[in-house]
Amino acid sequence: MPDFDVVELPEADHVTAGETAPEFTRPLVGEEFWEDRSLSSVVDEPTLLVFHPMDGAFQTTYVYNEIDDRGWADALPVYGVSISSPYEHKDLLAERGDGVRAFSDPSAEVVEAYGVAHDIDGMAGITEARPAVFLLDGDRVVRYAWVGSEHPSFPDYDAVEAAIDDLLE
Repeated sequence: MPDFDVVELPEADHVTAGETAPEFTRPLVGEEFWEDRSLSSVVDEPTLLVFHPMDGAFQTTYVYNEIDDRGWADALPVYGVSISSPYEHKDLLAERGDGVRAFSDPSAEVVEAYGVAHDIDGMAGITEARPAVFLLDGDRVVRYAWVGSEHPSFPDYDAVEAAIDDLLE
């Protein structure tokens, strides 16, 4: 991993296990095209929702590489969420995230609704998602939640995988 400074983030009032995931409609991007879609229109089975920093951030690369390495998108639908544009998502998904689609949230309204906002130091008016993972059941109820408490941070991939396995049993 690269050498970097770790910064503690303020406490987040984020969506937790047992709550219903907030509904939203945003451009949903795949490798070929994008279209406005609501979360409820794509969640009818266990689904992994992965919030991540902008597409060019090294943390995003590491998270998507791990998703690919573990084959999560083969086991259940996986959707990314970030402030990046549909064009940036299309480029990201052409390189990694096999089978993943990503919601584009440039206004950070979805990021805010989930309580995972991170104001980037030194960049006035730029809010992005802190890394977060929400495992939803088919009714959009959160069954597992992890939200980064420092920058940069990465989920405990083994814990996410165990939660996926438990939900899919």
